[in-house]
Amino acid sequence: MLAKRSGYRLDILGVLVILVFVVLISRLGYLQVAQGQYYGNLADGNRIRLIPIIAPRGIFYDRNGITLVSNRPGFTVSLLPLTGPVPDEVVKKLSEILNISMVEIQTKLQQHSGNFEPVRIKTDIGQDIVTKIEERRNELPGVVIEIQPIRNYINNELGAHIFGYVSEINDVELEQLKADGYKSGDIIGKFGLEKVYDRELRGIDGGGQVEVDVTGRPVQVLGKKEPVPGNNLVLTLDSRIQRAAEQAIDEQLKYLQTKSEFSKARAASAVVINPKNGEILAMVSRPAFNPNFFARGISSKEWKEINENPNHPMDNKAIAGEYPPGSTFKIITGIAALELGKVTPEEKILDTGKHWIIPKGNASGEALGWINFQEALAKSDNVYFYEMGNRLGIDNLEKYARMFGMGAATGINLPGESEGLVANRRYKEKVYGEDWYLSETFDAAIGQGFQLATPLQMAQLIAQIANGGHRYRPHLVNKILSSDGQVLQSFGPEELGQVQVSERNLSLVRQSLRNVAMEGGTAAEAFGDFPIPIAGKTGTAENSHGDDHGWFVAYAPFDDPRVAVVVIVEQGGFGSSSAVPIAKKIMEAAFNINQVPAEAPRVLKAKTAL
Repeated sequence: MLAKRSGYRLDILGVLVILVFVVLISRLGYLQVAQGQYYGNLADGNRIRLIPIIAPRGIFYDRNGITLVSNRPGFTVSLLPLTGPVPDEVVKKLSEILNISMVEIQTKLQQHSGNFEPVRIKTDIGQDIVTKIEERRNELPGVVIEIQPIRNYINNELGAHIFGYVSEINDVELEQLKADGYKSGDIIGKFGLEKVYDRELRGIDGGGQVEVDVTGRPVQVLGKKEPVPGNNLVLTLDSRIQRAAEQAIDEQLKYLQTKSEFSKARAASAVVINPKNGEILAMVSRPAFNPNFFARGISSKEWKEINENPNHPMDNKAIAGEYPPGSTFKIITGIAALELGKVTPEEKILDTGKHWIIPKGNASGEALGWINFQEALAKSDNVYFYEMGNRLGIDNLEKYARMFGMGAATGINLPGESEGLVANRRYKEKVYGEDWYLSETFDAAIGQGFQLATPLQMAQLIAQIANGGHRYRPHLVNKILSSDGQVLQSFGPEELGQVQVSERNLSLVRQSLRNVAMEGGTAAEAFGDFPIPIAGKTGTAENSHGDDHGWFVAYAPFDDPRVAVVVIVEQGGFGSSSAVPIAKKIMEAAFNINQVPAEAPRVLKAKTAL
């Protein structure tokens, strides 16, 4: 009986042992066959990483093939998650070496969606940081140093407001752009042309399949896909004129601040345009900023210096600054009066120093006596144009201002353009709930009161006078080239409209503007003996927040205009003394007058045919 019971137990035990072996063998077969590839991939994940290779952004060339914006190699510190989350001890040591907070590093790690791709922690580190990391390699598993292209704004502040800058994509941008293939850690255009043409400039990233050791150090490249560089932009800019304009403004601001009564003159802008087609040859805004700060990662000190500057270096004043146009607006008032028959070229009006209806007079209180249209415009007589405003009325002034494109964006392909403001009854009623007064028409007729314009709008205005009334869209890009030099897209003149002004009246206005730069005119001192015939108009705009702003608009040559220039100096006083000297240096550069031969620029010629 006992032996029988023992045999029964042995049978049960044997069955159980067999069942265990069956389960184990089945599980082993399942893992080896059904799940073999899955676990093989996990094992490879412990030693193989996909390292993205960032595509170089496209290059910016000026109209003559001079390189303005390029790329340079730089060291980037990245973290590779090896077998799990990066240990806090590694994060702490890395934060000490890089001098950034642990929170910043941990935030970057949390935002990273990939399991095996490196997370970029800091870009463009110096050789000293590289040395520190290499010396402590065994203490920093997963920390790698990559060589990545860093955006290089060759001439620092030169053209900063045109080019813009690049930086790492933020959460808001990522949410908006992730459907287009953008991902965490991407470098994107944030401002200027870098932002507008980001998709064309960014290229296609490559990648490498790399075997790494236990510290994350690459030991073998298993496969590689080369990145495709971004497309290049050939701009309408002439870097020689751009450089001359920036230097002229910087020198004039320094002079005004240190050697004149206008010590608050710390901001200015200039636009140089081809009136035949709308090409922007130069565009300057001061103060400026260095876009390289953002490309390599701006420091708190650098950002504070920019952000706390009361003159707002990040604003492109050429397209976003809104100023009373002052006496430069008299061009529009004069054309409206002539076209509507409110005055004839021969009629003389008595300037006694003040208008006879409303006692508004000339800035300096002088009286010019009996003057006709040409004399009034050349000498910028307020009393004469007060009377033109009186005869026209605010509605006609508004009509002609809008005909010339005032009060609307020019359509330039840059973000942040302002519309300015054309003085009108509706605006005052809407904003202030008040009726319109004759004194406000007087102010509007000489570019004061509610009138506001950007430097680019004034450039478009003077270009229309120069070219016979054609309004072209201002543009900055001539061509988009592939990385091997093939033309992908070209941009030509785009006419937006034409002002209907009789040739007789337009010729009279042009001749009056020519007289501004001749003996007796407000710009005669600077341009009286200029070898190229200039036509222009000075302006001094009242500023309720400080000293007057100085304006000058001009074009040349008078008989065949190829260049139009606009300059404004904030709180610079009279346009004839603040803005005209800048414009003269710009014109000298444009026509290669009095130019001292310079050393070859530290830039590269384009390798492609332009």
